[in-house]
Amino acid sequence: MSDQESFISHLVELRSRLMRAAGSVLAVFLVLMVWPGPGAIYDILAHPLLAALPEGAKMIATGVVTPFLVPMKVTGLAAFLVALPVVLYQAWAFVAPGLYEHEKKLALPLVFASTILFLAGVAFCYFFVFGQVFRVIHEWAPKSITPAPDIEAYFSFVTTMFLAFGVTFEIPVIQAVLVRTGLLSVEKLRDARPYVIVGAFVVSAVVTLPDVLSQFMLAMPMCLLYEGGLVFSRFFSRPKGVPQDSADAAR
Repeated sequence: MSDQESFISHLVELRSRLMRAAGSVLAVFLVLMVWPGPGAIYDILAHPLLAALPEGAKMIATGVVTPFLVPMKVTGLAAFLVALPVVLYQAWAFVAPGLYEHEKKLALPLVFASTILFLAGVAFCYFFVFGQVFRVIHEWAPKSITPAPDIEAYFSFVTTMFLAFGVTFEIPVIQAVLVRTGLLSVEKLRDARPYVIVGAFVVSAVVTLPDVLSQFMLAMPMCLLYEGGLVFSRFFSRPKGVPQDSADAAR
């Protein structure tokens, strides 16, 4: 097979994988549209905020089509999270043919771990962080105002927070990959601990609300996950003096 034919076959394979990933998200989206429905899904997403507001308080929609578009966006986000295992598996299946056998055995567990950790980060943000942060914000807010958050602004905030915590929980997987590929050693990762701690608080200050509590609740998991990643990465480090491809010389 010529290089051009090989390139075209890879493009066809990539298109097929992307279509399957998009199809899985679309299938879940259509199911969620029927049950429980976009409105109910948004109500679930808004529950941590509404629970912290005074009884009877409601959110507002300032745009004409906002009450329709925002719940649809939320449903799309929920569909992506539910279909995330399929999306990541399609990504793994695309690169798997070019991997060595020992790399294939490593890749699938990493795909599984990435899915679990990302969803765990989203769940941690929704069930724990939101409740604490919104409660503190309401307690500190002047009693002379009537809070009425905009649903589109809330969706934008939630998406940013979900992404921040989801990516943060991927730290052990990132460390394992860096160690396995030989780009960094466990010792170098351990030596970088002070810089990581400072960086964790800098990153949390950028991506979260401008309050100490939310910044602390993102920075602390980053630091703890980094420490856990140091232990986890030991199982993926290659023996010293052993070439990366020596474990499997043939594709």
